[in-house]
Amino acid sequence: MRMRSLMVTMVGIALAGASVYASRELLQVQPATASIDPNEPRLVSVVVAGQDIPFGSTIEAYKLTTIQWPVDAVPPGTYEDFSKLSPQGGQEPRRAKRAMAQGELVLTNKVSEFGEKVTIVQTLGKNTRAMAINVNAQTSVGGFVTPGDTVDILLTQGRGASLRAVTILQNIRIIGVDQKADEQNEQAAVAKTVTVEVTPEQGQKLALAQKAGTLSLSLRTLDAVVDEPLESIRLSDIIREKSPTEEGPKRTVTVRRAGTNIQKVEVQENEDRETN
Repeated sequence: MRMRSLMVTMVGIALAGASVYASRELLQVQPATASIDPNEPRLVSVVVAGQDIPFGSTIEAYKLTTIQWPVDAVPPGTYEDFSKLSPQGGQEPRRAKRAMAQGELVLTNKVSEFGEKVTIVQTLGKNTRAMAINVNAQTSVGGFVTPGDTVDILLTQGRGASLRAVTILQNIRIIGVDQKADEQNEQAAVAKTVTVEVTPEQGQKLALAQKAGTLSLSLRTLDAVVDEPLESIRLSDIIREKSPTEEGPKRTVTVRRAGTNIQKVEVQENEDRETN
């Protein structure tokens, strides 16, 4: 009996030890390791427009969001969070100095200071001016000119046979149509006034041209083109006695004269062929 009890006790101790060892192996926490790819770009949080923000609209937190951006590709003037964009302690909000589309980076040059008034002045380039000209449906491309478009400006002057037209300015940016300056507004409307961005010298030419005759806008293509000086054209240049359409190829026949003299003779379409 003693031997059996001793054997049972030893087997129990062995099983208990094995259980403790197994539990220890299962519960042991292995240290976590992470492999970092040295070629993977580091990312940083930047603020973007969470929705379309029109020109002059207030900058508020609900209109913004953040995305991850490669740190080496972040342009200057970005914001990392909303703290510098949202008004604090009763401040007046910032406003959009440029229209921003959803997902577009919010940059310092696109937003005003807190409480700053936003006008069309913020859209002007360096050393340029805003100048308005009177237009109508015929002179403003039927109302299809919108802020952000570029146009050529033509002057029509004179009367009768002395009437002439000349392109006085090329590649001029439209910054306002009547009282609208939002470049995201693509709705066509017949305007009475169009505001353009010009240099001081171009502004002088435009002021004289408005007094000299009628100004018309010619909407330009989006493709890049090289501007060249254009000569003025007079009414007499387009009024001709004959149509400017080029004549087609003329019919000819081969005629043998005096036995060996061969000539080609033009045949008029409205004439009957002579027969000998």
